[in-house]
Amino acid sequence: MDRIRGEFIDIIEWTDDGRDTIVWRFPRYGNEIKMGARLVVRESQVAVFVNEGRLADVYQPGTYTLSTQNMPVLSTLKGWKHGFESPFKAEVYFVTTRQFTDFKWGTQNPVILRDADFGMVRVRAFGTFAAKVVDAAALLRELVGTDPQFRTEEVGEHLRQLIVSKLGSALGSSGVPLLDLAARQDGIGQQLAETLTQELAATGIAVPRFYIENISVPPEVEAAIDTRSRMTIAGNLDDYAKLQAADAIQTAAANPGTGGDALGLGVGMALGQRIVQSTSGAAAPQVPAAQAPAQPAPAPAPGSSDVPPPLPTAPRWFIAVGGQQQGPYDESALAGQVAAGNLTRTTLVWRSGQAAWQPADRIPELTPLLADVPPPLPPQG
Repeated sequence: MDRIRGEFIDIIEWTDDGRDTIVWRFPRYGNEIKMGARLVVRESQVAVFVNEGRLADVYQPGTYTLSTQNMPVLSTLKGWKHGFESPFKAEVYFVTTRQFTDFKWGTQNPVILRDADFGMVRVRAFGTFAAKVVDAAALLRELVGTDPQFRTEEVGEHLRQLIVSKLGSALGSSGVPLLDLAARQDGIGQQLAETLTQELAATGIAVPRFYIENISVPPEVEAAIDTRSRMTIAGNLDDYAKLQAADAIQTAAANPGTGGDALGLGVGMALGQRIVQSTSGAAAPQVPAAQAPAQPAPAPAPGSSDVPPPLPTAPRWFIAVGGQQQGPYDESALAGQVAAGNLTRTTLVWRSGQAAWQPADRIPELTPLLADVPPPLPPQG
């Protein structure tokens, strides 16, 4: 039935009902094409005749009657001189020449670049690209072969691998700093489209459009960029340190507890010290003339020095508790020992310059500390 039906088919055409077919072979029983049949090639198509494994003719969009006049190459190959009264054997491949815009690409592994600002940086990128057939004969020879239905998925992976191999060299040779890549994505995409078209010229495929949707860097590089941006906004390192201290105080306030309170106290003290240091070099405030002293300060006596004597050092005390020496303590620390019950009137104490250990109530300097300490209880009968 296929053979009988083929004898009555007078029109050879293809209406693409999908969006992913690049090459489609017209089905005929025994590859026999009737003499005088009409070939319809639509826009965005070309038809390729293959006879006995050799490419015979390529037809551009239009309507053709298959005869000796319209098939000079095939007639030369066959050497027929009898008017083609009987069917002849040939294969007809329809090739789509429109753009296929649904190709996507992305880097599975990061590409390492050398950047002037950040040194060696790992970047990832993804986007889309368009491909189209510009040489149907080369496509059949290099990629399609005898495939009756050649789809985009069969060539898509090859194109993606080629893109990733060329992406690193394109980004590296562009000389664009990492911070300026977003502004130069269109130019880099155009450069890659030209490079890929030249690379695929032997297969008859061109890449007219190449789009880079995003170029990303690792999180630590993003954090460094954010830090540099904040430093630029702050203006100088001093202001940036204050900004960090303020952020730490806010974080500590949002996390109450012993750790958060200690962190907030420490950061607050550091912030206060930095503020005092930053303002210590400021000029002294001017006193209004109405408040200025009437008489100048008296001049120092001859032979006197403007440098004050050193501050007196507080005595350091040692106490005996449970037969063990503890200390040294200053007077404020001794008050704490009194409150804790370790220092009583009969507790032995000693300090530098004292000949021997003595009870605390015999030392006049400690009398105020022991005012509220009761004497020992009297013996019980």
